[in-house]
Amino acid sequence: MFNLKKYFLLDPSVTFLNHGSFGAVPKPVFREYQRWQRELERQPVEFLGRRYNDLMRAAREALAQYLGASANHVVYTQNVTIALNIVARSLKLGAGDEVLATDHEYGALDRTWRFLSKERGFSYINQPVRLSSHAAFIDSFWRGVTPKTRVIFLSHITSPTAAIFPIQQIIQRAREQGILTVIDGAHAPGQIPLNLNALGADFYGGNLHKWLCAPKGAGFLYARPEAQHLLKPLVVSWGYESETPGDSTFIDYHEWWGTRDIAAFLAVPMAIQFQQEQDWARVRAACHQLAVDTWRRIHDLTGRPPLHTDPETWFAQMAAATLPAHTDLAALKMRLYDDYRIEIPLLEWNEKKLIRLSVQGYNSRLDMERLLSALKVLLK
Repeated sequence: MFNLKKYFLLDPSVTFLNHGSFGAVPKPVFREYQRWQRELERQPVEFLGRRYNDLMRAAREALAQYLGASANHVVYTQNVTIALNIVARSLKLGAGDEVLATDHEYGALDRTWRFLSKERGFSYINQPVRLSSHAAFIDSFWRGVTPKTRVIFLSHITSPTAAIFPIQQIIQRAREQGILTVIDGAHAPGQIPLNLNALGADFYGGNLHKWLCAPKGAGFLYARPEAQHLLKPLVVSWGYESETPGDSTFIDYHEWWGTRDIAAFLAVPMAIQFQQEQDWARVRAACHQLAVDTWRRIHDLTGRPPLHTDPETWFAQMAAATLPAHTDLAALKMRLYDDYRIEIPLLEWNEKKLIRLSVQGYNSRLDMERLLSALKVLLK
């Protein structure tokens, strides 16, 4: 197992196993981020008033190529929550309509849909799903579809359970029945290959500051061209009723939010380049194998049944393992950090106690041994 720790700014006294929450930025990418911030401060009017459109177009083109999409179908946002708030707040949903999701969705987006459902009168439904196989997942999810279903909202990779969902089959079935698809791809870019044109979702939001290792505050919204007309600007600014229309109405409406630091967006091409230079397919494969080995050993230690039995199918670099039902999660998390300097999230999901492991290129087998040794002591 190679180790890319030398490229990262992480505190060497901490065993960092929580890349999935906020990510970590490689030194070359961080330098590029700061370079753009200095460029902005040297001549703010030149930068934002005259160079902005060309700079953002170049950054969009690099991102779109990476995602398998057109540059006119992708817009930068600060994160997935903002990207999918644009979508959720734009869609005309009302009494009698249903938005169908799973019971694995991220809390901030669950709250977004629940908030809007109370405001507008539609129903937001979290359908329980089975992870015994992809066929079982699709069958159990589709049982929640009714004639009232207007929108399907799914995570590509879930936050609490780290499961990769077989979303393409769901997207295809939804398109056949005239149901819009909204995908939360917070954990996908950088962790699994993406081709958004081939995937076919109507809307897809992604984070770039997680597994792609871009600076904090870099995310995106993809909208299929046939669905872009449904979106309204979350922030109405100069792109609305633009006197000098740009590449597309979608870009005009959603790119310019007024004065803000765009350095995180402009550093994304460097994040893509960094991973390409490090042969990231190889990095991902090694991280996955280390995650699988550790996930299995945690279950061997606890004796608890896993959420699923096929790690090759259900997760990549991030895995959720089940802990004993009597585990005091707050106390265990505190002991892991205070006594062992291990940063890792513990959570409760559907009355199950979980520990969520992230393995990134800066992690090593020694990091996993530290975690397992600590758990052996603390779970007694």
